[in-house]
Amino acid sequence: MFQITDEEDLQALSESEELEFKLAQGKDGKGKLPDDFWPTYSAMANSRGGYVVLGVREKKGLLSIAGIQDIALVQKQLFDIANNKAKVNINLLSNDDTQQITINNKNLLIVKIPSAKRESKPIFLNNQPMKETYVRLHEGDHRCDEEQVKRMMAEQVESCRDDKILKGFNFDDIDLDSLKAYKNLFSVAKPQHTWLELDLFEMFKKLGGWRKDRSSEEEGITLAGILMFGTWEAIQEAMPNYFVDYRERDEANTERWIDRLYPDGSWSGNIFDFYRRTYRKLTTELKVPFDLQGGVRLDDSKAHEAIREALVNTLVHADYTGRSSILIVKRPDLFGFRNPGLMRVPPELAVKGGESDCRNRRMHQMFLMIGAGERAGSGVPKIYSGWKWANWRTPKLYEKHIPSEQTLLELSTVSLIPKEITELLASLFGDAFYSLNELEQMIVTTAAIEGWVNHERSCQLTSKHSRDVTLALPRLVDKGFLVSSGEKKDKSYSLPGMELPSPEDVFTNTLTQFNRLTHTVDNLTHNSSSLTHKDSELDKNPVKRDEKGRFISEMIDKPFVDKLDTLTEFYRAELNALGATAREQRRLDVDTMKQIICRLCKGHYISVSVLEALLDRKPQSLRQNYLKSMVSDGVLNMAFPYKPNSPMQGYTTS
Repeated sequence: MFQITDEEDLQALSESEELEFKLAQGKDGKGKLPDDFWPTYSAMANSRGGYVVLGVREKKGLLSIAGIQDIALVQKQLFDIANNKAKVNINLLSNDDTQQITINNKNLLIVKIPSAKRESKPIFLNNQPMKETYVRLHEGDHRCDEEQVKRMMAEQVESCRDDKILKGFNFDDIDLDSLKAYKNLFSVAKPQHTWLELDLFEMFKKLGGWRKDRSSEEEGITLAGILMFGTWEAIQEAMPNYFVDYRERDEANTERWIDRLYPDGSWSGNIFDFYRRTYRKLTTELKVPFDLQGGVRLDDSKAHEAIREALVNTLVHADYTGRSSILIVKRPDLFGFRNPGLMRVPPELAVKGGESDCRNRRMHQMFLMIGAGERAGSGVPKIYSGWKWANWRTPKLYEKHIPSEQTLLELSTVSLIPKEITELLASLFGDAFYSLNELEQMIVTTAAIEGWVNHERSCQLTSKHSRDVTLALPRLVDKGFLVSSGEKKDKSYSLPGMELPSPEDVFTNTLTQFNRLTHTVDNLTHNSSSLTHKDSELDKNPVKRDEKGRFISEMIDKPFVDKLDTLTEFYRAELNALGATAREQRRLDVDTMKQIICRLCKGHYISVSVLEALLDRKPQSLRQNYLKSMVSDGVLNMAFPYKPNSPMQGYTTS
């Protein structure tokens, strides 16, 4: 449970996404479990769990203690409703999950909501799984769509997703060249193995590519067999959403690739061939230090092992029914791995090791037989230890729900603590820096290297629980190692004297303009008179703009298109033309829309409100369907990445 002793603790804890505050006073003021407790219960249970503190009033980001007069009544209501199958399908709560505390002579009730096991999800309300299932996202409780619910149900009943026998498929759907290449690697890894004496089909059966269901007597090729060794046509019929993609970029901040591998008809497109080809590309320029074992030089370093494990992990833990593709990215400063589907084991537990719930166990076993991949529960720790051995920055393992469920792993090749950062920390804090614990040092170092940190980024640095991070950040502020800005979940931290400019700082003289940042398509055409301002207005609100009418500030590195009616008529017409296709066609494919957005964002930052007008799309749709994923993929950068939810946010091409 959280240790809460005063209101300051409450304010500090309010940054955590795993914590929610609710009033729970009822109409008579004596106490009542609020109705909106149950969507939060469903959301936290279907996500990573969390805590609800009852008896706290929250208004405009500020918390105040209201208390609960009859706390026993609220606790009784909690368990009565939790055990009512008509309200919630499964009760995850026990007496140990509630705690009563007193602050300022007022009673509060803390409810710990455990994360439901995969076999129990979805947790839903009112006997309506398709309509009353929720998940926890940054902004709060979000209702799941039917596709998400169906995926939870599939995960519930299918412990091994690639074990399924596919009807209508046979050994003719297997790419024999792939299977022969696999047998060659198998013979190198296990030269004395008896399966090597079998023909290809019999070996394929032993590997799990073909199986017989003893209860139904049904037998045939498995999903693992098709994904691992199948022809492209067979894979597409079995898994229509399947796609694998490798991209190599010569610069960190560019969408241009210099090498790409994807199913283009020139190779099989299956998992095994993708693994072989991609691993060679990933490790081509990776240095191999001179190291002997048993008098024989090793061809691999621990960094090689980490990359191999990251690639196998991505392939065997993927949910191939998901809408995202497998994406592997190689950049001078980073290796990136993305797979569809959330992790079955929470990231912080995966980093510690010892727990495993592999989604595609037969494929995992196939990789193990050729010496690729690690035994259950040890893969992620091996990635982290390999990167630590190379003295590179701590890997970043995290999940995304939007625009689709996916897991991402980023392996930075930047030195753990560059010399200039060490010198900076020494000049700012001296020996006091070394008095901090490991987590605190990591947070402060990351703030120095990246310019800022927030609660989410700090959680990615450690295997400790998010509660530890939640309490560490205000401690570092109190000790003078960090300064904070923003409120609650939008709060960020930087080193003293190195605070990054907030949107409010940048737009000091234009805040009134941002109060009404709404445009319609009709606003795209302006007459010249609307561009004429009275001198008195300019004197009151001096704003610097370039020759095109874009806002400029010394605090940001590019011009900012914050309004259309301040642009010159010619430049406004130019932007208008770039967005014309989107305005004229309500149904555009995602790639075309992203290309248009890139063209509009090139050379400057542009606000969502301006994009709304130029593209004739609602702001929420733009953010959720395009902008968030483009930022995550490195295609776009934000003007204020440390304030991702600011209404003054702007976007530019990387």
